[in-house]
Amino acid sequence: MLSSVISRYSTFLPSSLLLAQFEKLLHHHCYHSTPSEPPNPTSFPNFDHPNSSPLRNLPTSSTSASFEPLNSTIVLETLSCYNNDWRRALEFFNWAETQCGFHHTIQTCNQLIDILGKFFEFDAAWDLIEKMRSLSLAPDHTTFRVLFKCYVSAHLVKEAIDSFDKTEEFYLKDQVSFSNLIDALCEYKHVIEAEDLCFPKDKNDAKYSCFKVDTKICNLLLRGWFKMSWWGKCRQFWEEMDTMGVQKDLYSYSIYMDVQCKSGNACKAVKFYKEMKKKGIALDVIAYNTVIRAIGISDGVDVAAKLCHEMIELGCKPNVSTYNTLIKLMCENGRYKDAYNVLYQMARNPYV
Repeated sequence: MLSSVISRYSTFLPSSLLLAQFEKLLHHHCYHSTPSEPPNPTSFPNFDHPNSSPLRNLPTSSTSASFEPLNSTIVLETLSCYNNDWRRALEFFNWAETQCGFHHTIQTCNQLIDILGKFFEFDAAWDLIEKMRSLSLAPDHTTFRVLFKCYVSAHLVKEAIDSFDKTEEFYLKDQVSFSNLIDALCEYKHVIEAEDLCFPKDKNDAKYSCFKVDTKICNLLLRGWFKMSWWGKCRQFWEEMDTMGVQKDLYSYSIYMDVQCKSGNACKAVKFYKEMKKKGIALDVIAYNTVIRAIGISDGVDVAAKLCHEMIELGCKPNVSTYNTLIKLMCENGRYKDAYNVLYQMARNPYV
């Protein structure tokens, strides 16, 4: 509802007037007893002074506010609307607290940290984290997962690792945070740095040796090499997982079958599919989509269609990617009528 209101106003109003109009709408929503004008929506904190911070000296409550607390859903939706404008997001965040008496939650704080991080406003993000601590609103794993991804997306790897070290101050330096850090590094193709943290070249460097390199961590690294299209490294690491005694799961096989397909070895992907079935690993729709593509290339489109029917019989519902894969295989084989039939089936499928 709020997003539709904002969308309606944004067509006609500049951004400074848009926030003013939206604050008036919130004023009516939050009105309690004594009417009070919202603050000047076009005024911003002073960011130019070296000792100034957008969140420094921010009051935890406002005795002058005469509004009932806002609903957290409304605040989250509004922050989402300002996802591409960190100044507006920060202004609304502060206004909701100081003028409407809203007590921010971990979720609203995390969302603002995400917005600030996307625009490299890391000092402001850390100020908010410190403010959360002062309010006994402890940052959680999501807080630092967001921060890791923002740092690494800006290729600030050292800062991301330093942030991980700082999680100790918040009693969050554990396996979950370590996995989140490795995930962020691999997501943005800093896999070499991620591997160095997991398997340091200097055996005397035991800084992170307390963290277990388990199946999840190995899957993240394997996915990272896949994203970089380093097929040889993928094969090497796949073998190293066996050497280390790491148990491979559905996600391990899904990633590696995709590696085989993308590197032109569809037959090998089918081989790993058979290995999964032999081990009794149940496939999900993502794994099935990869195998359907591989079998379609190696054994023909009819075998791929048969596997799709088998998938449905086993209770695994096809998604858009399943149908797209079949349609593409049929078109590549000149079977356009069959492709239209699959398209018709997709239109009738309520799960797509």
